[in-house]
Amino acid sequence: MAKGFLHAFSNESAKSAEPEAVSVITSNDYARRIEILDDFEQAGISWLWATDANGHLVYLSEKAAENLNKPIGELLAISLTSLFENDPDNPDEKSDRPFKYHLGKRSKINDLVVRRIPETLGQNDRPTWWLISGHPKFDDSGNFQGYRGNAKDVSVEYQQKLEDLRLAEFDSLTGLANRHRMDSRLSGMLGAFKAANRSCAIMMLDLDRFKQVNDTMGHAAGDELLQQVAKRMREIIGDSGEIGRLGGDEFQVLLPDMDDRGKLGELAEKIVQLVSKPYPIDDKSATIGTSIGIAIAPYDGVEKDELVRSSDLALYAAKNSGRGQYRFYSANLKNEEDERRVLVEDLRDALANDQVELHYQPVVRTDDHMVVGFEALMRWVHPERGGVSPSVFVPIAEELNLINQLGEWALRRACRDATQWPNSVRIAVNVSAVQFANSGFPEIVMNALASSGLDPARLELELTESVFMGDSEAVDNTFKILKELGVRLALDDFGTGYSSLSYLRSAPFDKIKVDKSFVDSCTQTDKNSAKIIAAIVSLSDALGMETTVEGVEAFDQYEVVCSKGARYIQGWIYSKALRLEEIEEKLGSGEFRIEPDGPELYRPDRRTVFRRIGAIHEDHRYEVVMRDLSKSGARFEGIVGVPVGTDLVLDLGAGQLVICTVSRSNGSVLAVEFETPLVSDGAGGLCTRHRVSPYDLCVAGMPLAALPPGNYPMKQDASVPISKPQFMQVAVGGS
Repeated sequence: MAKGFLHAFSNESAKSAEPEAVSVITSNDYARRIEILDDFEQAGISWLWATDANGHLVYLSEKAAENLNKPIGELLAISLTSLFENDPDNPDEKSDRPFKYHLGKRSKINDLVVRRIPETLGQNDRPTWWLISGHPKFDDSGNFQGYRGNAKDVSVEYQQKLEDLRLAEFDSLTGLANRHRMDSRLSGMLGAFKAANRSCAIMMLDLDRFKQVNDTMGHAAGDELLQQVAKRMREIIGDSGEIGRLGGDEFQVLLPDMDDRGKLGELAEKIVQLVSKPYPIDDKSATIGTSIGIAIAPYDGVEKDELVRSSDLALYAAKNSGRGQYRFYSANLKNEEDERRVLVEDLRDALANDQVELHYQPVVRTDDHMVVGFEALMRWVHPERGGVSPSVFVPIAEELNLINQLGEWALRRACRDATQWPNSVRIAVNVSAVQFANSGFPEIVMNALASSGLDPARLELELTESVFMGDSEAVDNTFKILKELGVRLALDDFGTGYSSLSYLRSAPFDKIKVDKSFVDSCTQTDKNSAKIIAAIVSLSDALGMETTVEGVEAFDQYEVVCSKGARYIQGWIYSKALRLEEIEEKLGSGEFRIEPDGPELYRPDRRTVFRRIGAIHEDHRYEVVMRDLSKSGARFEGIVGVPVGTDLVLDLGAGQLVICTVSRSNGSVLAVEFETPLVSDGAGGLCTRHRVSPYDLCVAGMPLAALPPGNYPMKQDASVPISKPQFMQVAVGGS
């Protein structure tokens, strides 16, 4: 019985182990194939689409229509390219060919990310990206029937990818490009521009006094300040270039197809002015500035590192020239960095060895030309270099924390020297923002007065608006102590940069000094400088303050400022800064009255120079010496027999070629007028708007003999005769 049971069980087990018959779907089973297709589309794994030969949608999955938030009937029969386009921000799409091109080429499409065209989005639609694949369909005769493909929504993944890319290439604080992106963009731009012989400018910016904001107002305020700086720079640059924050307070601007130094200088000035305006932060006001270095490819470098190095050197020069200005790169900047390192050590020695001295420029009353005061101006006479400008050594002193020592020395020396003058004569001493922020500054002033015995009413401290960028309570307290001491306070450089009337309301100033920049242009009818001077004088009178107008050099300026109410003038029309011995000599003879003396007309753009340049006439180059240079012309000597009206090309060096016409000819001295005016080089000099490669001139047909020395890759036909020089060159020496 047991054996029978086991036999029966084994038979039943065998039966249950047999597989059931599988119902496979063949190619002829259209109904079940369509059922699988429906299941596939409903699951949302992917959608299907098809177009006709003209690119119009003839089929689209229902789920795809739902994704686009449109009824299927509105989508069929329209062009696929009217819905989607290449995404310009796609980091993986290296081709710049449009989506329409891909379809028109009738080739296979593999995993192409396309973006729904923004104009097709409804009010409630979200931005959409699809991943599309497709293949072309042809009939048996080879006629194109359209595309068959699949697609799926990759919006979430793609947006995350874009965000990751943004974080990798953009600064998280300001939203500007970061150093990595800027390096990549510059390398790519220079590589593409070489073959096409296109130019590219780079600006390197550094914020002046940003560290003081961080130190006095905190890092949160510093971050807010950087965000506001970025916003202002976007307003200025717009779509003409790309801005990046390289780190800290360092910024960079790339400007493709820009080599006009006139326009670049105007843009740099605009940046300096806008960045220098006060920033509202936490109910306070922070004030900074910026310095800018500019380099232009291909003239200042054709490789990324070379061009960045050039812009860095130009920035370095701008900062060392007094800050708040721009500077173009030039070849002579290469050694400035090394020279400055030497100056740093030399300045320490100069303070120890009494090489720094004070000169005094008179302040004169216009009614009777009597001297009423002097401004103490620092002078450093280097034993080897000669005079070193304060705009060079004062920033060095600030960076080395020597400014307090230097400032205290100047204050003590000026007070001591002033005791030798009549009691009616005041002494003015400049005080830097760093000195003023020193909590011990009032005590230093007190000690200088006590040790010299000078009446406090005769001491005038000249301050700029930068002193207000520190802690407002500390600033107010310092003002209070100084006024209690009885000293006078003057607001220097009023009307420039970031002037604010709130300073006059909150600080107890006794005097406003009108900046020289207004005086320089006060005789020009197309400027408002004369009206501004009149307004400042009236404002001072209304507030019970004095006004001193600085920088008057010529009688036409003198007449304008006097007609606008100026009662006190400080400028070369009366006197340059004098040594103490010269003042004592005048005092000894009873002279303390200075008659104005200067040129009738002020020419702001004419500069006296001694510079060897080339003058090119036809196929000959003459070596000459330039004596005067202005925006519109020059005076030089070295050629005899040149008639008026002769056309010349002046080679000012570094690719600066100027077409000009002789306007005056007297022996070997020529005056010429430029066809195109020069522009400011940002350092007090002048330069051409554009530079020309000597190679380009050679290609244009200018004989090699007329070009500056150099190795030229192309050779000209030696059979072409060179004409005889029409003029005689004479040697010029001495300055």
